[in-house]
Amino acid sequence: MKGHVRQRGDRFYAVIYEGLDPVTGKEIRRWHPAGTDRAAAERLAAKLAKVEEGRSDATRSLTFGAYLVRDWLPAKKRKLAGTSYAGYERNALRHIIPALGRIRLRRLTHNQINALYDRLLAPTADRPALAPKTVYEIHLVIRGALSDARRQGLVNRNVALEASSPLIDAAKRPEARSWTEEELRHFLRAATGHRYFPLLWLTAMTGMRRNEVLGLRWEDIDFKRQRLSLNRGLVAVGYEVQQSRGKTKNSRRPIDLDSTTLSVLEAWRGSQRAEAVATGVELDGWVFTDGDGQPIHPHAVTPAFERIARRAGVPVIRLHELRHTHGTLLIKAGVPVKVVSERLGHGHVAFTIATYQHVLPGMQADAARVYEQLARPTESDPEERRGKGRGKSA
Repeated sequence: MKGHVRQRGDRFYAVIYEGLDPVTGKEIRRWHPAGTDRAAAERLAAKLAKVEEGRSDATRSLTFGAYLVRDWLPAKKRKLAGTSYAGYERNALRHIIPALGRIRLRRLTHNQINALYDRLLAPTADRPALAPKTVYEIHLVIRGALSDARRQGLVNRNVALEASSPLIDAAKRPEARSWTEEELRHFLRAATGHRYFPLLWLTAMTGMRRNEVLGLRWEDIDFKRQRLSLNRGLVAVGYEVQQSRGKTKNSRRPIDLDSTTLSVLEAWRGSQRAEAVATGVELDGWVFTDGDGQPIHPHAVTPAFERIARRAGVPVIRLHELRHTHGTLLIKAGVPVKVVSERLGHGHVAFTIATYQHVLPGMQADAARVYEQLARPTESDPEERRGKGRGKSA
């Protein structure tokens, strides 16, 4: 790395070459004022060039793993929600760094990235194959990290863009399942008497996400106006419970409640208070609590839900699919899709339509039959009476 001296008028400048702009590809040269003495300018140019040379040597020796751990992951931690960052960190530490971490950042190739994907998608005697969706998420981490490295001028191109990631179609989630009305009733009857019954009832009646239900406080429920307001969620990062702001910008929303659900919540509040008095536990305002008055841990809900479903003799679906059941049954009952979308807190109505498109074909057939009834002539139709009269005269 060399610097040189340029003169403009009666003043000298130390000019230092700092590499290529990662966006334009043009050379970057910094001009540093050095006064009117050429010898002093030459000394400054030599000093700055030496500093820049040391910086470049550090960049050349930087490994992909060191870049992820030292620079990229800490930057992501400042921007992402806890659960999202935990997924980034898990994929980086478990899968990316063991395979690619020792490779110098500037020497990483798309073939090395492809080899990682191939290994992860192939089962071995020690571990099963990863799902295409998981490998695609790993690809997003690598691609995002290298994109940021390119913007910082650490690499000249993002080689992850040349890698063959798993197809997005193959990485999509399997189609969600839902219960019928009768299966839902069987489940709720089987849940009666369980500590989590009020929680599961509210989930079924509102379609709320697990983190939203667990994040409810009594102040969020307006019994007079018969609605609740979602303001936060509780999620498990590792095993530690943390508050979250919601999955989408529409996650914070009001949800109207029916009178039966309000009665269930009132009864639960009475039981919760009586239990606290009997055990000497202090309550902190959370709606759903364990025996110690603490918010119910997210990891405790799913196993209980599955046990109750087995006892009820209904298909064992995922807890999140209780939310899907809510949306499916509402749309089948003829509730407008926009209302369902608002109730579930979806970001866009188009997402709701895509999620519940399996319900729409049957509804279209119903719509055709309804319109047939609307268009069918009636006895009071004058045209129909004239038609009948012409038939008789003929």
